[in-house]
Amino acid sequence: MTTSNEITYDLSEIISPAFYNPHLDLREGKVNQLVLKGGRGSAKSSYASIEGILLILEHPEIHGVAMRKVSNTLRTTVYAQYIWALTALGLHGKFKCTVAPMEIVYKKTGQKIMFFGADDPGKIKSLKVSFGYVGYLHLEELDQFAGESEVRNIEQSVMRGGELAFEIKSFNPPRTKDNWANKYCLREKPGQLIHHSTYETTPKEWLGQRFIDDADYLKETNPDAHEHEYGGIANGTGGSIFENVIQRKITDDEIKTFDRPLYGVDWGYYPDPFHFGEMYFHSGMRKLYIYGELRLWKTNNQKVAERLDKYKRVKITADSAEPKSIGDFREWDFNMHGAVKGPGSVEYGIKWLQGLTQIIIDPGRCPYTAKEFIDYEYERNKDDEIISGYPDEDNHAIDMTRYATEDIWRIRGK
Repeated sequence: MTTSNEITYDLSEIISPAFYNPHLDLREGKVNQLVLKGGRGSAKSSYASIEGILLILEHPEIHGVAMRKVSNTLRTTVYAQYIWALTALGLHGKFKCTVAPMEIVYKKTGQKIMFFGADDPGKIKSLKVSFGYVGYLHLEELDQFAGESEVRNIEQSVMRGGELAFEIKSFNPPRTKDNWANKYCLREKPGQLIHHSTYETTPKEWLGQRFIDDADYLKETNPDAHEHEYGGIANGTGGSIFENVIQRKITDDEIKTFDRPLYGVDWGYYPDPFHFGEMYFHSGMRKLYIYGELRLWKTNNQKVAERLDKYKRVKITADSAEPKSIGDFREWDFNMHGAVKGPGSVEYGIKWLQGLTQIIIDPGRCPYTAKEFIDYEYERNKDDEIISGYPDEDNHAIDMTRYATEDIWRIRGK
């Protein structure tokens, strides 16, 4: 049992064994910065939130800031994780938790942990606390930030004043070795510990049998994807986002065996095109076959509908950003529905596609789709460093594919 400022907790009940040493190193003053990298299910985010609360309790003069790159995902990710940590520590009643502003406040002292997105730099620069100083900073999903320069600017804006300063950076390493965050972890820095963990270091009962089964299945069907997603290993090269694309002819005989085709639409007129696609997902082999496309410019909905007449009775999932267009097609007896989308859906959909054994595209039938998937690369910052952002350009077929497969990857993501 461990005691920390009037609370007692069992370390083994709330922190995965992989993090015992980092926890002790912080307590003993050996380090003041942790970089936590690792695969899915490694419990690093859970540990980071617990550690942040313990640091606040042990140092009554400091406040904390927890951040992600974008603010619209904070409430359901980082903030929710800290609320969980309070419950795990038995402290929920000792803190006041609000979402406007988004913060948790230790009632006894008035210390705060505040939550911000880096997409609102004005709030960070104008940050002030009523007493003490900000002495704890947590950057979740480190690789999503726009490079080391942006991180350094945040640190300089937030971590000012006081003798003590603690920082935790946590992330799942991007696949490409050339990503700036992966390179960041190759350099030593005084006071900093770089720590790697995986689901294999997490107690199995914390993860559940379904998680273990999914991990084992991916290891069997796609070892490279398993090594990256669950092992947290950067095993890709260059800036290409989809390294699992195969271009080949998909024969008519193959297509006849596809019993449950999927269909998607990304809206456009000009200069962006309208893009329709047809595909099939083989769940046993985790392969996606894309064998049909229709790309049009300067074509109104009525003429598009005429070109797609043979698809009237099949379910088509379209970009929900154009409800009027969806309404038009439904009036013309198309079984068209809007994609659910929502915060994080782009990232999750793309990562699901990356994790497939193969994305097989027929370049003869689908030349635009094949080119997009092959040419799609990670964004680069002003220093030409590869970052984890997904460019919102030249991706109409990719968006269409996410919409068409949404029912599959949303269910598997729950």
